[in-house]
Amino acid sequence: MDFEGIVPDWFKSFVDIGNTLLWGDFLIGLLILAGLYFSISSRFVQFRWFKEMFKVITEKPETLPDGRKGIAPFQAFAISAASRVGTGNIAGVATAIVLGGPGAIFWMWLIAFFGAATAFFESTLAQVYKVKDEEGGFRGGPAYYMEKGLNQRWLGLFFAVLITITFAFVFNGLQANTIAHAYQEAFNLDRWVVGLVIAIFTAIVIFGGARTIANVAGYIVPVMAVIYLLVVFVILIINYDQIIPMLTAIVTNAFGIREVFGGALGAAILNGFQRGLFSNEAGMGSAPNAAASAAVSHPVKQGLIQALGVFFDTMIVCTATAILILMYTDLSYGADALQGIQVTQAAMSEQIGSFGATFIAIVILLFAYSSILGNYFYGQSNLNYIKENRVVLLIFKALVVVMVFIGAVMDLETAWATADMFMALMAVTNLVAVFGLSHIVWQVAADYKAQLKTGVNPVFQTNNIKADLSEVDEWGENRYAYRNEERP
Repeated sequence: MDFEGIVPDWFKSFVDIGNTLLWGDFLIGLLILAGLYFSISSRFVQFRWFKEMFKVITEKPETLPDGRKGIAPFQAFAISAASRVGTGNIAGVATAIVLGGPGAIFWMWLIAFFGAATAFFESTLAQVYKVKDEEGGFRGGPAYYMEKGLNQRWLGLFFAVLITITFAFVFNGLQANTIAHAYQEAFNLDRWVVGLVIAIFTAIVIFGGARTIANVAGYIVPVMAVIYLLVVFVILIINYDQIIPMLTAIVTNAFGIREVFGGALGAAILNGFQRGLFSNEAGMGSAPNAAASAAVSHPVKQGLIQALGVFFDTMIVCTATAILILMYTDLSYGADALQGIQVTQAAMSEQIGSFGATFIAIVILLFAYSSILGNYFYGQSNLNYIKENRVVLLIFKALVVVMVFIGAVMDLETAWATADMFMALMAVTNLVAVFGLSHIVWQVAADYKAQLKTGVNPVFQTNNIKADLSEVDEWGENRYAYRNEERP
């Protein structure tokens, strides 16, 4: 069955124009400005509280007023990691290197370095302005802090529509596309067959509810990440003599000192930033939706956990993939070269034999499928912000399943280009709001630091903050089951 023409030419032209306008100097400059501003204004919180990140991620969930346990900090981290750790870490890194040269990895590191501070700000805001959901837990994200913090309901609605379309439909289509290409390469399966299977299993999980998604993601993400990283680590040990040349290639090509092909510097920056943003999502406004679902005693805790997620995604998982690809002896560069998941499969096959393509196909299935679950969670959360209606939700779930199938059969270039355009729109909208509310984060962080100094477990109360938080609903005086206990 031939589905290659499923996406019309007018849509492809529209996406190309959108990316040209958004991914010129404008968005790259905005991402750099935001990262610098949030890092400097917080005195580089991503380093000062790096040790604290590991303390808060292991905390138990708070007890909700009805006596149930809320979603644990680690579960919320797993949901966001389920979306972060996926296609971007395997296929995205490969595409960045092929189109931008080894130097693209340096720019991915750079955006992660500053993006960790951006992630801290946006996720802390998501916790401050979260609301109760219909299951007794919490939901929130940029749409909520745009309405409650900036008093701009229209902007919140715009972002909610944007993120719902981007994650539930566009990104999920891309994840399915990568899985389908991997299994076509490894087992010569028709992509429509793979897409149909993925769609069926997606339907089984998403009709189970948000808590099912949290539980599934919590099991899948750690296992798949550990296995993948262990394999690449072993490959690195075997090829230890290539480590220095690889690092040298990344740094020198990052600044065009030793260009791989014409326009290498610009290509390295563009592809590094595009694939870095897609992978770690810092500033895009997606991870705050998962951050808001956690039941923690202080908003800063979840801000720190999401900042750690950026480091985990880019510095560890993406770098591991980059190491593998740069060791590939037949690696070619440019638009006409082999791209995407097939590059990673070829690189792995060179290291471990013919099973390499199969191994990557299995890994990408786990990575991308967990991303589909995390992406759906974001879409559902924001759909509820727009309109809480059971019939609308059922239709939405059905459309997500259909888009998973369509994404599996569309061409690779259109899938990535569409994702680039929509994530750029999300980042611009979200960063405007985070800039406007940055003073709230400064005060909330100061409150957290002051409580830490006294040796107690920080607990947030709105009356400790000078800023007007009258629109905040979930941080009343008796909100949590325990208060200011000594830290465990």
